[in-house]
Amino acid sequence: MRQVTAPTRPGARPREPGAPDERPAAVRPLVVTGAIAACAAMVIGLVILIPLVLAGWIAAPHAGLGLPGVLRTATGLWLAAHHVGFALHDAGRIGMLPLGLVLIPGALLWRAGQWVVRTGQLTSLSEVGYAALALAAPYAVLCGGLALASRSPLATPSVPQAVIAGFLIALCAGALGGARALAPWGQLARLLPPRPRSVILGTVGALAVLAAAGAILAGASLAVHLPEFRSLNDALGAGFVGSALLLLAQLAYVPNAVIWAVCFTLGPGFAFGAGTVVAPTGAALGPLPAFPMLAAMPSGAHPLVPGFVSVAMLIVPYLAGVFGGLLLVRAAPCPAAEIAPLWGFACGVATGCVTGILAAFSGGPLGSGRLAVVGPSAWQAGLVAILEIGVAAAVAAGIANWLRLRREPGLAASLAVPAAADRVFGAGVGDDCAGDGHQIFVDPWADDDGTGDDAGRRARPGPSELP
Repeated sequence: MRQVTAPTRPGARPREPGAPDERPAAVRPLVVTGAIAACAAMVIGLVILIPLVLAGWIAAPHAGLGLPGVLRTATGLWLAAHHVGFALHDAGRIGMLPLGLVLIPGALLWRAGQWVVRTGQLTSLSEVGYAALALAAPYAVLCGGLALASRSPLATPSVPQAVIAGFLIALCAGALGGARALAPWGQLARLLPPRPRSVILGTVGALAVLAAAGAILAGASLAVHLPEFRSLNDALGAGFVGSALLLLAQLAYVPNAVIWAVCFTLGPGFAFGAGTVVAPTGAALGPLPAFPMLAAMPSGAHPLVPGFVSVAMLIVPYLAGVFGGLLLVRAAPCPAAEIAPLWGFACGVATGCVTGILAAFSGGPLGSGRLAVVGPSAWQAGLVAILEIGVAAAVAAGIANWLRLRREPGLAASLAVPAAADRVFGAGVGDDCAGDGHQIFVDPWADDDGTGDDAGRRARPGPSELP
């Protein structure tokens, strides 16, 4: 295993015989450092959740549930924070888990990745990848061990899902934290090629518009149904501690509600039970669980909002695509009128893929029977987002490029030379206009010795002179 050691200080005097060694100690191997960080993240996460479970155990009737059951419940909650599903005894599966809990292991693994990079004295992004792997591998093993240890006659967590989810979350969060430990985000973004960087920025902008619209829609719906929310909350009679824990649980489901609202604005909507639907054109729902947050959804088959409000909500994805296309053009290295719509559609494809993935993780079964189908359809949400946002971003990017070239005639003239070079010498020669503005091309009609005198150019057909 590769071991990183601290460099010797330049100009240091040689150590005299018998004198103590003042050189810094050797850095631990990445495998050891990653294992320590993984254990620390796991222990801290359990320490955060155990007091919450213990408070609920003390405040609620707990006949037949001792302290081992409290620890088992805390480990199950920690696995649920990694979106690990549970199989209930003769009652189906529980897969609709709160996405807000993912922030706890994500933040801890972020810090763990930073600690591994700084402790290992790493200096390059390739080494950050090794550090993320060194963190993710033992963390996945620990998650699998917790899944085995938290099994009970009532619920059984999925061990393969625990290993895979733990590895992926640790790999992503640890890599991002380790990269952030090396340099600020601005410097890291400049390492990407200009065009992919502009697509990523446009995708982030489109997702931000969708998330903002989803949050506003979910909050407005809950505000409209606030009396029903209060009546459900009072009917549960959870007491002070129970109400506080119930509030935390509902806050953990806020990201799920925002994603469902985003799918609502896209058009396909979502379901809460087999044969149900909640969409801008109307809703058809059956009985709902006694969870106060669900009061924001309608309880019968009827149109949700007036027609003009439905049309306004359906415009949101197109506005997100326009915003993403404008950001893409603004971040692009130079105008590219011919391929700008293609890059805009690529922004829509990336946004749709992310939306589909989030929709898949925001839902899941709630036992067997009617509630085995809960949440939006991932493929429908992703496909509709690709079409709506992609087309809007492509049109917006094309128009923005055309307007920029119209406002700056000199820029259009300068881009004509790279375009001509692409037609003559092959595509991609003058694709990037970043730099000092000088373009160097090879004249294939010049003399073999490279002189390219005027006589040789006059004797052979070809471009007279490139500006």
